[in-house]
Amino acid sequence: MSETGTYIFCGIQSEKPLEGLSVELEGETRELYTIHYKDAAMVAAKAPMKIYHPKKDNLMMHQKVVSQVMEHYDTVIPVSFGNVFKTDDDVAVLLENLYPQFSKLFPEIKGKIEVGLKAIGKQNWLEQQARENPEISKAQKSAAGKSEAAAYYDRIKLGGAAQNLFKSLQKEMEREMFEPLNEIAVASKKNDPISEKMLLNAAFLIDRDQEKAFDQKVNEIHDKWQDRLDFSYSGPWAAYNFVNIKLTVEDG
Repeated sequence: MSETGTYIFCGIQSEKPLEGLSVELEGETRELYTIHYKDAAMVAAKAPMKIYHPKKDNLMMHQKVVSQVMEHYDTVIPVSFGNVFKTDDDVAVLLENLYPQFSKLFPEIKGKIEVGLKAIGKQNWLEQQARENPEISKAQKSAAGKSEAAAYYDRIKLGGAAQNLFKSLQKEMEREMFEPLNEIAVASKKNDPISEKMLLNAAFLIDRDQEKAFDQKVNEIHDKWQDRLDFSYSGPWAAYNFVNIKLTVEDG
């Protein structure tokens, strides 16, 4: 039998114990419970003491718990996947160490959720943009009919022209999507694209009471651009992109 440890999922602002929630972890249904310090608590479950690999099932298990907790609490601080400590006492020490950060974060994220928006250019539209781009056309014509060696610098120019086009499209999406949504959001963050056709990869922190207005604006953007872009709109999540906490237990 492997040693049992304490797996933590998220922090909440609560002095009362969590009751009635559970998680399927390592093939068993395990009760979720809380470890407290003042008005802060960590949501935890007993689990084998091991390294948890970020496989899809494991990540979904972690996110499912955080989503469950968000249905019951309006102040949830996300904790990254796979953190398991030897004992509840270790988690209590961690929470005491983190409390100054938690007490600052609680009012900042109370009643707020994170949503994500990705916009990916459709192949036919991107190809049309490339055909109509003077810089790319000029580089293509210059390279046409030349030997591979002779066209070497033209191909470099062509690559640079394509990069410039992509950057200009990303700037356009920033104006068309990111900026209008940022006006509704409490905070926002642009993340790096995760595919070569992705023109926007953004996260927004919004008040729960602004969720409907935000959804409406996303729908307006989708209606305008749906023939040129594919959209991925996700959430609500805990504020993963807006919280940066290092989980370490200080030696005392």
